[in-house]
Amino acid sequence: MLYRLLKWVLLGPLLKTLWPTKVTGAQNVPATGGAILASNHLAVADSFFMPLRVRRRVTFPAKSEYFTEKGVKGRLKKWFFTGIGQIPIDRSGGSAAQAALDTAIRLLREGHLLGIYPEGTRSPDGRLHKGKTGVARIALEAGVPVVPVAMIGTDKVNPIGSKMWRPRRLEIRFGEPLDFSRYEGLQGDRFVERSITDEIMYALMELSGQEYVDIYAARAKELMTAEAAGVRPAVPAQSARETDRVPETKAG
Repeated sequence: MLYRLLKWVLLGPLLKTLWPTKVTGAQNVPATGGAILASNHLAVADSFFMPLRVRRRVTFPAKSEYFTEKGVKGRLKKWFFTGIGQIPIDRSGGSAAQAALDTAIRLLREGHLLGIYPEGTRSPDGRLHKGKTGVARIALEAGVPVVPVAMIGTDKVNPIGSKMWRPRRLEIRFGEPLDFSRYEGLQGDRFVERSITDEIMYALMELSGQEYVDIYAARAKELMTAEAAGVRPAVPAQSARETDRVPETKAG
């Protein structure tokens, strides 16, 4: 009820009025059944504007911290994030990461639309970064299609660090669903999961027109921070954190 109230009566009409958005390919979102909406991630605003243009409810598993803050502010944040379709996910460790995957798979098997950001966090430089393989594992386990979604212009509305959203026309492009049923039974195969993830990222690159870089967004952030500080960053071996299968599913 709260989700519908915010989307159709309170927040939705306001966003549509202040930020007119061109939408293409909306018919590519399945009318029923589970599916993954795999989007590029330019701004916190992505999680508001994309669900607004999908007739069905979109669920974004989100960091548990959004739901556990103390006091009146914490209660309001919990109320709001719950109302816009978020569910809390603890990603603090290995078992928590598996719990996040299990929750996503369960939601999809129940017929939900699941929003996922395969890059793992917001792009720090406007480019499209290497995807984490969690999206592939989830798609294979749940047996659902993946719809690539390109958000265009949200980084100008809501630049990193900004407190106020700026007026600008936006565009959202929904690509044709990607079917990975040919890989049925191969979940857990790292080569297969990487191939699927790369196919998703290629589709996002084609839809968005972004330049693709073959490093994780989190690593790109580290390099930019080090460069700004005048520090030469170390070049560590690829870590378990970088290869983590859990993709970001809420603005990070």
